Amino acid sequence: MATTTNITTSYAGQDAAPYVAAALLESPTLTNGGVDVMPEIRFRKTLRPSNISDIIKDATCDFTATGDVTILERVLEPKEMQVNQQFCKADFIDTWDANEIGFGLNEQLPSTFSDFVIAEYAAQVAQQNEINIWRGVKSNEGEYDGFTTLIAADADLPTAQEIAGTTVTAANVEEELGKIVDAIPDRLYGKEDLHIYVANNIFKAYKRYLGTKGYVDRYNNQDIDIVSFDGVKIFGTLGLAANTAIATRK
Repeated sequence: MATTTNITTSYAGQDAAPYVAAALLESPTLTNGGVDVMPEIRFRKTLRPSNISDIIKDATCDFTATGDVTILERVLEPKEMQVNQQFCKADFIDTWDANEIGFGLNEQLPSTFSDFVIAEYAAQVAQQNEINIWRGVKSNEGEYDGFTTLIAADADLPTAQEIAGTTVTAANVEEELGKIVDAIPDRLYGKEDLHIYVANNIFKAYKRYLGTKGYVDRYNNQDIDIVSFDGVKIFGTLGLAANTAIATRK
């Protein structure tokens, strides 16, 4: 069965107006390099993050093994998804694009509409992917487990690194970001790829806070991942739920 197409038109001539799509989210996490992408995983890939500690001891004449090496496993398994749509050319005969359909056996979807559909689908896929990256849930249709979903299920995350949530505004954003920086382990602080990934409302609140402090000219024209707090880069995302932030290495 063809996808239901609802057309509201007052056809009064040739291409009276272009199709206009609602503004859609982009996928800044991918386009701005917020994560490393691992392409060409056909089935699954197992990552083996390791934790090495306590390896240096006082020297002796004997060999004594020192330190601890803990090797974990994290499995990346792609989830296949698709977009299936079907349109009936008859729906467009009396619309603005009727002259683009052609005649008889040469009938085809109007090019302006097909171009619109392609651009719209790409934008919607990007929007959903941005949300999935951060808060998707695999059991939901069209989603996979995002970072916040995986973090919530990770019993190994130290309690001291979890910050109580609150509504973030320009008035308290300095205090709330400060709590996050204070919870970052010393071994991670100062790493080049350390970021605080923040929801869009937190990023806007921080930009406004900077403005009240007279930093408007310094920051307004910077890339989204250049703004920093206490030496840690701030990366604004459209996928994190409001008032949510994660400090981690890229």
